[in-house]
Amino acid sequence: MSASANDENHELILLSESPYDTPDPSKALEDPEGLSAIGGDLSSTRLLHLYSKGFFPWFSDPDPILWWHPEQRCVLTPSHFHASKSLQKAIKKGNWSFSINKEFESVIGYCSALRADKEGTWISKDIKNAYTKLHKLGYAHSIEIWLDNKLVGGFYGVAMGNMFFGESMFSLVPNASKIALKTFCELAKNCGIELIDCQVESDHLLSLGAKKLPRKDFCNILELLILSIKKNSVLINIGKKAEKQPI
Repeated sequence: MSASANDENHELILLSESPYDTPDPSKALEDPEGLSAIGGDLSSTRLLHLYSKGFFPWFSDPDPILWWHPEQRCVLTPSHFHASKSLQKAIKKGNWSFSINKEFESVIGYCSALRADKEGTWISKDIKNAYTKLHKLGYAHSIEIWLDNKLVGGFYGVAMGNMFFGESMFSLVPNASKIALKTFCELAKNCGIELIDCQVESDHLLSLGAKKLPRKDFCNILELLILSIKKNSVLINIGKKAEKQPI
């Protein structure tokens, strides 16, 4: 591992060819905040290893791969999800249903396209291919929300151990992404998921019950919740159900 020092306590690491190369999270840069490493690749082995240590890739073409580990991590304990009265009313009024892993490529495609329309996207072709491969291996999952049997929202992320690492969500109609997160939080207990990583805070996520967690605490939790890089078999089995499930 070679490093370019930012100062005595912070450094940007150039990842080696080994997929198990691991930066020290405590040495992530302060500007840009949380940037830890550059380079490497998006192989499934490297992605799973670095996710298990709390890192995630976030970059835009034609930049090189950038790996991040923010000082303050936005996380959601599933039982702490806050459903507003207006959200509960919206659910009651619509013919909503959900599925798991039925339309993974559609979900990541919508996440990419909608972000590109608004602000440009980091969900490049390489990212899509990497996470689709993780999906086929049983680690990346999608939740789809349907209204009158039309796909209108959802999100995707990576599950291992008792953790779920959320990546991106989309919504084609009001409340669809909120309903996706609410539904997933309700499934979480049976799936053994104790914490959802939301990566970077937003007012939207905080209003739904997410909170900020210091990096050190987040790393300690990962050590407890990811004893091995194990697939979430319950999520996989839910995805095998033929019919959409009513909400």
